[in-house]
Amino acid sequence: MSSSVLLVVDVQTALIKEHPYNEKKVIGNIKKLISIARDSNKEVLYVRHDDGIGEELEYGTDGWQIYHEIAPNKDERVFEKKCNSAFFKTGLKEYLESKKIDTIILTGLQTEYCIDATLKSAFDNGYSVIIPEQTNTTFDNEYLSGEKLYEFYNYKIWNNRFAKVLSVDEVSKILFR
Repeated sequence: MSSSVLLVVDVQTALIKEHPYNEKKVIGNIKKLISIARDSNKEVLYVRHDDGIGEELEYGTDGWQIYHEIAPNKDERVFEKKCNSAFFKTGLKEYLESKKIDTIILTGLQTEYCIDATLKSAFDNGYSVIIPEQTNTTFDNEYLSGEKLYEFYNYKIWNNRFAKVLSVDEVSKILFR
């Protein structure tokens, strides 16, 4: 039987204040999954990005904090990172191995950066990855809208290659196992 964890990546105050694509739905869905995971005694892990001194995600600033609506409980682990992948020099892989986790339910920001890098690192490390629909998001850029980036990565790049993209209801059933 598989052992899963809910991983919440870079849902930080400064990023949410910039209003990424579909933010209210994404936050609502992440909140729902956190609640279900906690009620089911599944671990919720958080990852927080530090961009360095003078940046909007500078360590210790208000913008760097995990967004208050989905903030961790005192007993939940937060892994700090400085690169896109949550696996790069964070201790996450070692922690997951120590808990015998084989499935990661991945949520957070930004779709084409830290979520993509984390997903592919997880895949490369042998984890099964599940992406709940409408639980990752990003911003418009000069090439594509946040919506198009979300759709492209979730349904063209990730689904049935690096991960399974499932509805929040399907993922909720997995968390209850």
